[in-house]
Amino acid sequence: MPIRGSPNGARHTRPQPGRGGRDRPEQVVVIDWNDWSSSIGTGGRHHPVRANNAGINRRNAFTADPEAVFKDWQDIMAINLNGVFNVTHAFLGQLRATKGRIVNIGSIQSFVHVRTPNSPAYTTSKHGVLGFTRALAAELGKDGVRVNAIGPGLIETPLNEQVRANNPELVKTFLDHTPLGRTGKPEDIVGPAIFLASDLSAYVTGSIIMADGGYRTI
Repeated sequence: MPIRGSPNGARHTRPQPGRGGRDRPEQVVVIDWNDWSSSIGTGGRHHPVRANNAGINRRNAFTADPEAVFKDWQDIMAINLNGVFNVTHAFLGQLRATKGRIVNIGSIQSFVHVRTPNSPAYTTSKHGVLGFTRALAAELGKDGVRVNAIGPGLIETPLNEQVRANNPELVKTFLDHTPLGRTGKPEDIVGPAIFLASDLSAYVTGSIIMADGGYRTI
């Protein structure tokens, strides 16, 4: 789960045809439905695997300054939940045509709220991602499309590097609740992602794989 959000979390890499048949990345804004739907559609190169991982977080509790709380809600929901909808819907034709796979990034907060303090919008958005995952799995199964999610715990990323360095007590809060006794690394997400994106999970849909060091067992 991210400890901190950034406005850049609203950007996501969209593949574009490049030389030699290879794709080159282009960054677009996930909260802009028109930006995606107008340029992806069902044409061009097909991409059978869709991974949705754009996300931000803020640290204002619900009882904090009302203007900040309201802005947090708007920003977080726009990126974490609406962004998943926008990008997935833009690729829907390709996913159905290729019997593709969708991998969404949820969180431990797809199940619980972490008080550190923490924005209720983040917890709400990640509950929504899990619900969206299950809804699409139920609807798109007839088309051969599998939809699953990964639920990370505290993963060390550049996004939260400064917070981890400046607030060791916050990190300790997570580690005290993590049986494996360490923070996660980006590579800890690779295995679950490969599994869900490959035929190894051919009979798996509507599920979430937790990569949280056992956080929810305590």
